[in-house]
Amino acid sequence: MSCRTPVHGHTPWYPPTWASSPFRYILRTLLCVVLFLCHATNVSAQSTDRDTLRLTIRDAVLYSVNHNHDLAAAWLEVRRADEMVNEAWGTILPNINVQGTYTRTLKKPVFFLPDFSNLSSGKITPIEIGATHSMDMGFRASQILFNSAVFVGVGTASTYALAARDVYAAQELATITNARKAFYNVLVAHAVLGLMRQNLAYAEENLRTVRLLAEQGLVAEYDLLRSQVSVSNLTPEVIQAENGYTLSLSSLKISLGIPFDKPAAVNDSLFFEIVQDSLMENAVSMTVRDNPALSALRRQTEVNDAIVSVERSAYLPTLAAFGNYQLVSQNNGFKFSTNDFIGSSQVGITLSMNIFNGFQTNARVERATLEFRKSQEQLTSNELAMQTSAEATVGRLRRAALRIAAQKQTVEQAERGYKIATTRYNSGAGTLLEVNDARLALTTAKVNRIQALYDYVVASAELDQMLGRVPAYLPRAEE
Repeated sequence: MSCRTPVHGHTPWYPPTWASSPFRYILRTLLCVVLFLCHATNVSAQSTDRDTLRLTIRDAVLYSVNHNHDLAAAWLEVRRADEMVNEAWGTILPNINVQGTYTRTLKKPVFFLPDFSNLSSGKITPIEIGATHSMDMGFRASQILFNSAVFVGVGTASTYALAARDVYAAQELATITNARKAFYNVLVAHAVLGLMRQNLAYAEENLRTVRLLAEQGLVAEYDLLRSQVSVSNLTPEVIQAENGYTLSLSSLKISLGIPFDKPAAVNDSLFFEIVQDSLMENAVSMTVRDNPALSALRRQTEVNDAIVSVERSAYLPTLAAFGNYQLVSQNNGFKFSTNDFIGSSQVGITLSMNIFNGFQTNARVERATLEFRKSQEQLTSNELAMQTSAEATVGRLRRAALRIAAQKQTVEQAERGYKIATTRYNSGAGTLLEVNDARLALTTAKVNRIQALYDYVVASAELDQMLGRVPAYLPRAEE
């Protein structure tokens, strides 16, 4: 509402239109609309906040395990391996078949007989055999008594099923580790964003102090310009940190399989759990023993060794027992009854053995042997690489722990130095350069501490993956 400046001795003058009833009604209506829009905006903001997926480190890992497509594919491979075991056992069990056949004879076959009444005539008489309609039903059962390939195949399939479970465990650990790393990236980006905002707040506060001192003529104009430039230089860094946090959050959503349009946020702050010294001292041997990827390679080597035995079994005979029971009936009128069927049965043993097949068996055995030796070399190579990686990870953990301890004290000293520099400058005993140097030292110390924390938690996650361990705050995902 506007008014003219009152003249001394006169009452203030207001536009007469505001006092009229229609304008009061319009004003109240506009006010109601504004209040409604503000309420709707607030409700929408609250609804959006409720829809935001707020994640802790445990939530992030569980979400990743439950929505990871590679992990789901690995579990399907486990189920397929189990069915291969069932199939292998099926080759040992008896095989029973039943079959039936109906035949409609369009023209009956014949055989020829001489004229027995007058053999000297040389006449041959055709005689039809069979019936117009015939039906037979039979059962056949067989049981392998000896076949080396069959018995070795059962053990091979079981070993492969265990290897598939090891592969699943390795994929699960990789999924957990990737989720933890992505989550730690968000925490670091959030910590850096908070640090940049804090630096900007310090610079703005310093600018206000310098401006007040400049207005009083206590500091030179150069200090004021320097403070203004410092604020201007920090503003892009805050924007860059905000972009980094947004990108890291998007990467976390991609890693966890969260829909892109689903709002998400993290609830944790950057933290770490101390890895026990005994665990780090035995990390190399424990990695070789407990790493599921290495275990899968060992089992695959066992499978390849068993395949060699399977191929060699082609040199050995196969012994099987069988039994048949058959019912047969024929007539010309398509009138079958139970009395018309005649049964027959047989039992026996079959023995088969390959004598020569063009050296194919020899070639298959040699190929399987080479594959076995190849898997042995791969296993040895991976064991050495895993041992080296475990030793390097333990070294990174130890160095990061030392840096964390050192940087904690450094941050405390830098904070104290910044307070001293600020106090000295405000009292006129210090210079702006001292304040800027102290703030830079404080920022560097905090960034180094954040980096040390990040290096420690990432190395810890990688060590857990190599040792086949799940974090203490997370239960093992059930099958």
